[in-house]
Amino acid sequence: MNWFEVEKKFFLPVFKRFPVVLVRGEGAWVWDDQGKRYLDFIGGWAVNSLGHCHPAVAEALSQQARKLIHTSNQVYTIPQLELAQLLVKHSCLDKAFFCNSGAEANEAAVKLARKYGKLKLGGAFEVISALNSFHGRTLAMVAA
Repeated sequence: MNWFEVEKKFFLPVFKRFPVVLVRGEGAWVWDDQGKRYLDFIGGWAVNSLGHCHPAVAEALSQQARKLIHTSNQVYTIPQLELAQLLVKHSCLDKAFFCNSGAEANEAAVKLARKYGKLKLGGAFEVISALNSFHGRTLAMVAA
């Protein structure tokens, strides 16, 4: 099957992909569907800092998936409460806010900065973003 033709038929063309179909990874390496090995310089957009399929990460994910996979932030979970305590203890901040994605985290940062500007700086609402950088695919982040 030609996966590139499948993409043309079923995907919206919102960004250009590299012409490679990845099927597995280990550490800093990934392999395509033809068996060719690549050094992964992207790292899942920098979220795979321990590499692909790290044994400790895979085991932790497996253990958690056997207990509870995902909930809304509308309910409490003990790991989330413990992580909030740990983050506050080891930072200069007094609260934690958890997000589901980088775009959501960036949106929250913009909202918090604007609220701070309104309350503490007499209405400063400007936000600075890096030109040609990726901040997420939400409307606010694309427009930033």
